[in-house]
Amino acid sequence: MRVVFMGTPDFAVASLDHLVKGGIEVVAVITAPDKPVGRGQKMSESAVKKYAVAHDIPVLQPEKLKNGAFIEELKSFNADLQVVVAFRMLPEVVWAMPRLGTINLHGSLLPQYRGAAPINWAIINGEQKTGVTTFFIEKEIDTGQIIFKEEIEIGESEDAGSLHDRMMEIGGIALLKTVNAIKEGNYTQTPQDFSSDLKAAPKIFKETCKIDWTQSASTIFDFIRGLSPYPSAWTLMGNKQLKIFKTAKCAEAEITEDFKEYDFADESLKMFSDGKKALIAKTGDGCLSILELQLEGKKRMGVEEFLRGYRFE
Repeated sequence: MRVVFMGTPDFAVASLDHLVKGGIEVVAVITAPDKPVGRGQKMSESAVKKYAVAHDIPVLQPEKLKNGAFIEELKSFNADLQVVVAFRMLPEVVWAMPRLGTINLHGSLLPQYRGAAPINWAIINGEQKTGVTTFFIEKEIDTGQIIFKEEIEIGESEDAGSLHDRMMEIGGIALLKTVNAIKEGNYTQTPQDFSSDLKAAPKIFKETCKIDWTQSASTIFDFIRGLSPYPSAWTLMGNKQLKIFKTAKCAEAEITEDFKEYDFADESLKMFSDGKKALIAKTGDGCLSILELQLEGKKRMGVEEFLRGYRFE
């Protein structure tokens, strides 16, 4: 069975690696065009392209997926199946091309958390479990017939980075299982049930990541870990942006006479610090101890290192 793989970031590389090592014939890879990054604007290749080149797999990098020349070149690979992991939305002329269809790996238990950021939103919403789903692509995004699901427990203090890495490997295993089942014709298709109360996973923007300190400690705790390490939750400390990556729930009794109180232009933010080891932020119903953070223009660091170099105004 001839397979064309479509993907761009590291998350997709794990799936591609499972397919290659599992003996699947990947005849081509479609990934994003190279782009300039950093101050020097040096051209950077996607993680999937680097893997494909290292394994002598032909690479296509179309700017537009409806481009006629790209469509003809894609047809020339005569794929039986296309596999999509962390890639762009496909036009019908592309996903309907192979005789066996096009499948996608999604980072949630569909139909829950359809959208661009399922890993982040599952943690932000305080879910205790999530998973991966393989399904056939249809016209409406993330709505196709389900092939397999694999459930994953979310740790009480787990952040999006850790869950991403675990899901990346579990997803690769599930994808290989799916491709082999399609190859053997030994699988079923289950329609998604959209009648229940569904939670969405829309794309996350910078504005989405600002912390509202009037919310409960538990809500903010989940919000911060759901955005850590990227794109990261933030607040304003003075006139600078402060990214917060890790916190711990704490009791107000931990704020003793050794702590000084600090107010900021953001009236929802009040902080207390002993100037040495602890930085505590007030929330709507309690407080959170900040453990890892990054002030604008500085590196990410633990709270003790931060307090050694920062002086409150």
